Amino acid sequence: MRIAIDIRRMYEFGLATYIRNVVRTLGRIDSLNEYFLVGAASRFEQLGELPENFHFLPLQNAEATFATYIEMHKVIAAHEVDLIHVPHTFWRPLISKAPYVITVHDLLDYMYRARTNNGLRRTMHSYMTQRVMHNAARIFAVSNFTKRDVARYFNVEPAKIEVVYNALDESFQRGHSTAEEQAMVRGRYQVDSPFLLYAGRISPHKNVARIIEAFSALKAELAKDGAFPDLKLIIIGDEVSKNPDIRRAVIRSGMQHDVRFLGYVSIDVLRIFFDMAKVFVFPSLYEGFGLPPLEAMAHGTPVVASNTSSLPEVVGNAALMVNPENVFEISRALQRVLTDQSLRERMKAAGIEQAQHFSWDTSVHRMIRVYEEVLDEHKRR
Repeated sequence: MRIAIDIRRMYEFGLATYIRNVVRTLGRIDSLNEYFLVGAASRFEQLGELPENFHFLPLQNAEATFATYIEMHKVIAAHEVDLIHVPHTFWRPLISKAPYVITVHDLLDYMYRARTNNGLRRTMHSYMTQRVMHNAARIFAVSNFTKRDVARYFNVEPAKIEVVYNALDESFQRGHSTAEEQAMVRGRYQVDSPFLLYAGRISPHKNVARIIEAFSALKAELAKDGAFPDLKLIIIGDEVSKNPDIRRAVIRSGMQHDVRFLGYVSIDVLRIFFDMAKVFVFPSLYEGFGLPPLEAMAHGTPVVASNTSSLPEVVGNAALMVNPENVFEISRALQRVLTDQSLRERMKAAGIEQAQHFSWDTSVHRMIRVYEEVLDEHKRR
């Protein structure tokens, strides 16, 4: 098979992680098929060294422009590929004789962000995306929750949607950080107290304001017993200056000295923070998959997560699950994990085991089988 993979959106952190792991795994397990990676040349270095059956097709126009959209179609047509894999949801038609498959990570644009868009624009966007979904030969959904959302929202036949789970980036599979690495983090980031950790984007559906409120309530309860007087909340993600509501939540809660925003950190540093955290808290309102809790569990960090969307599917019985809209339920769960050592030990063992259930090798082998099925069907037609 000659398969084109669209890597144009590798400038987005989550998509870049997904594409990098899919492509690297294909390079490790598949030497029979030819792969053509289409995107900006500046992104190719993120993929590392690949075998001879992988070819880079650089695009000259600026990313995320209509000119790049046209150029991509010309490049793909010139190389006569059999199949195209677009690893993200899109709405502009894919003009090609070759069948295509797409990956849907979540429907956030349609269920949350769309509320702020113009009504006509939102309707047109949904209509065009629905056409893309219906014209796709297959749809990869990253969870059963996302599969149900796609089937319901876009009226897609469920049999057409394949659940292919995400898995851990290789950075989180190197074992625990060393004492030297943790000392480096303590010095560089001035982390000298026990802390709870949140890592991820800071946007309304991530529910960060409620994390801060729950942390404030937790501090008040712990103070009654004189427990964890120096406990901090560390938030790793977007710059808080872009989210003034979060800063206001800190001030309202009186937690200015106990909540720290570190902005973006590299994956290599994040894995050290996971090792050092007392609890990872992730009460998100909506997740297509929810990778950060899995990353935390791989490092043996107890997790408190939402009981909604895809998160129960990802964390299984290895996390404490809470109603993400109930601040006091989040607070009580955090207190349990902090103060019950036997519970912490059980959660640590269960989390490590749960993380091992997700494998890029397993997921990518399934993708290859779907590629083959799609081409067999296309030839028969």
